[in-house]
Amino acid sequence: MNKKYLDKLVSIMNNKNIDAMLIAPSEDMEFLLGFSPHMDERFQSLFILNDSRCFYIVPKLNFEEIEKVIGNQGTIYQWDDGEGFMSAVNMAFDEHDLIGKTIGVNKSATAVSIIDIKEKLEIEFINGNQILEELRLVKNDEEVNKLRKAARLADDVFADIVKFIKPGITEKDICEKMKELFIEKGADGLSFSPIIASGANSSKPHYNDYSRVIQEKDIIILDFGCKCEGLCSDMTRTVFVGGISEKEEIVYNAVMRANLAGEEQAKPGVQAQTVDKSAREVIKEAGYGEYFITRTGHGIGYSVHEAPYIKSGNEQILEKGMAFSVEPGIYIPNEFGVRIEDIVVVTEDGVEVLNKSEKKPVVIK
Repeated sequence: MNKKYLDKLVSIMNNKNIDAMLIAPSEDMEFLLGFSPHMDERFQSLFILNDSRCFYIVPKLNFEEIEKVIGNQGTIYQWDDGEGFMSAVNMAFDEHDLIGKTIGVNKSATAVSIIDIKEKLEIEFINGNQILEELRLVKNDEEVNKLRKAARLADDVFADIVKFIKPGITEKDICEKMKELFIEKGADGLSFSPIIASGANSSKPHYNDYSRVIQEKDIIILDFGCKCEGLCSDMTRTVFVGGISEKEEIVYNAVMRANLAGEEQAKPGVQAQTVDKSAREVIKEAGYGEYFITRTGHGIGYSVHEAPYIKSGNEQILEKGMAFSVEPGIYIPNEFGVRIEDIVVVTEDGVEVLNKSEKKPVVIK
């Protein structure tokens, strides 16, 4: 158990009058336990009480691995498929005096499990996601170093993938090659499934298909990242096959200026929304404000998306050690889109940009 962060979590829970925190398998669990089991439809969760005690409810098929992790740090309650998980929940909640109490829930807990518990027991469940993200807001030196390693792997993959891209291959071919490269270079795995959006598909920020064939003259958004020692990378570059049109170059340069403006604005004491505003104003001045339809960035760490969120309305004050993306974009429906994304870490007087890949237009001949 990560004692430092456990103590911080317990302190926050007591300040907010939360009796316990339910943490289903997730990055949240991995952050606190150093381990998170495979998640399926069977209910299992770590429960942390506001007096620092903990217990775990687990299906019998996962008991051995959880016992190794929990050890003597808390009680483990098993259940099997024939009886269902409510018997274990009843026993655990009764023994830890949780009936009628308030329990925070992390974002990976399933709604059906929470509903099942509420139907049988008098419990007030509340959203605990913001509290758990608060624990991870500021990265220590070791975590920042792991973020650097993950970013370096992403840079290396980008350098190789532009040599692979050519007309006639599909978006799927590029996606599969990226996955292969990350594993070859020593990544623990991917932080998310790569987005390979070519041609008109690039106007869809989170495009999720891989069927289009790359053309002789094309534009491609490449959004990808990996996990390295538990920490994530996430970067985006937009590349051009066979040349770049005048309009594409104008849009690209506007996005690049917005990316640089956001990174320059980010520093300790600045609100997250100020970074978003600085990038957004550049694109608005270029005449493409209506096509910047996403936030400017998101935090990153054990999860590829976590606090702080770089968006309008977020008054979160940036502090040294916070890590997040700066990824402005312009997305013109049915035409094309451009996105440039780096991960940055707040330093004493600015940010360190972790991604070192070229930002000027890359044209693949």
